[in-house]
Amino acid sequence: MRSALFLSLLAVAMPASAAEDWLLQLDRWGNPSAMTLHLQDDGGKLSGTLGGDALTGTRKQGRLLLDVVDKAGKRYRYTGSASADLLQGSADFPDTNDAAARATHAFSARRLPERTSAGPQRHAYQPKDYANAFSPTRAPVLTIWPGDTVDTTTVDSGGVDERGVTRALYGNPQTGPFFVMGAEAGDTLVIHLLKLTLNRDYADSLDAIVGRAQSTGVAARATALGQPVRWQLDRARGVARPAQAGPALRHLAVPLRPMLGGLAVAPPDGPAVSSGDTGRFGGNMDFNEVVEGNKVYLPVQQPGALLYLGDAHALQGDGETAQYALETSMAVSFRVELIKGKAIGLPRVESPTRIMTLGQAGSLDEALRQATAGMTQWLQQDYGLTLAESAIVLGSAVAYTVANLAGRSVGVAAKIKKELLP
Repeated sequence: MRSALFLSLLAVAMPASAAEDWLLQLDRWGNPSAMTLHLQDDGGKLSGTLGGDALTGTRKQGRLLLDVVDKAGKRYRYTGSASADLLQGSADFPDTNDAAARATHAFSARRLPERTSAGPQRHAYQPKDYANAFSPTRAPVLTIWPGDTVDTTTVDSGGVDERGVTRALYGNPQTGPFFVMGAEAGDTLVIHLLKLTLNRDYADSLDAIVGRAQSTGVAARATALGQPVRWQLDRARGVARPAQAGPALRHLAVPLRPMLGGLAVAPPDGPAVSSGDTGRFGGNMDFNEVVEGNKVYLPVQQPGALLYLGDAHALQGDGETAQYALETSMAVSFRVELIKGKAIGLPRVESPTRIMTLGQAGSLDEALRQATAGMTQWLQQDYGLTLAESAIVLGSAVAYTVANLAGRSVGVAAKIKKELLP
């Protein structure tokens, strides 16, 4: 739980009982963190919350004073100056190592926009640049509300767009992040994948087998593998074919199943995470059930969630065993939903027929444990099953698949058919 604050704010007169939402950014010895500030102004007398902690204060002559007490009884005070859309100042905090001492930290805050329409909106966003890390400090590219739909595009894992132009650095560059109003740590963000549309006629892969999938005998014969493979995407017929196939593969045509390899919210405070890595927040999951028509659930860990997406695949087998899937670019339409006050342990995926949890770790054993723990949590939270009842369901109905073998972490998915659940 983050600590709380004392602010100096607006030099403009505000109407009685005016509600304000701000995103406050704190700098503690060079380490940034963000909190949502909710203010209620009743004729200059202030109340509300900061990072979930209750606050009181006053606004006089363009100065704002907020006193905040956290759940452990510790007090915080922020003072500063502000325009209508920007706050700046200093925060007085308890010292983290000395109970009798105080520490001063700089802060700034920006006023969050108000919704202009009561109904869900549709947004068209054309990326101008891309992110090569899942970062809690990258500026949002667009602010959206629960219920809103976004139409956007991704580049491929090498940074190449639908026209064949390199637009970003290789390494799974991501579109975003999108700031979701109302999302705070402890909530769950639901991403409805409405449409994943291939927007070019080729994809790239390798003739490789990842080391984790090689036996000693295969490894001895695989020294020449790792050569590029160009695939022709027949979007009209819905199949992909190797462009330079030899006689044995000249009739190979695999069915297209577009998916997003990367889907994430921002990780907790700390260093940004490479767009090639994974965590509780999602990331480079490379799970071939992140497809059109499915829903992905991610645990929110930052104000606004900060949603990233990218690494489009035209098709991927279980595990991404060739190191690359059929890497391509894509047009994406998604809708966001927010479940307030519901925390989940790790990413979930729901199809029309199955619920799925994704464990991601340094070994398949640990990923399996995580996937199993995530599934028991889902069965308890949404289906009301005890651990013993969950064990009965798992023992008779769970299916495990290897989601990803190609990254620094590996993934295992647990799947259960919805028709079997109460």
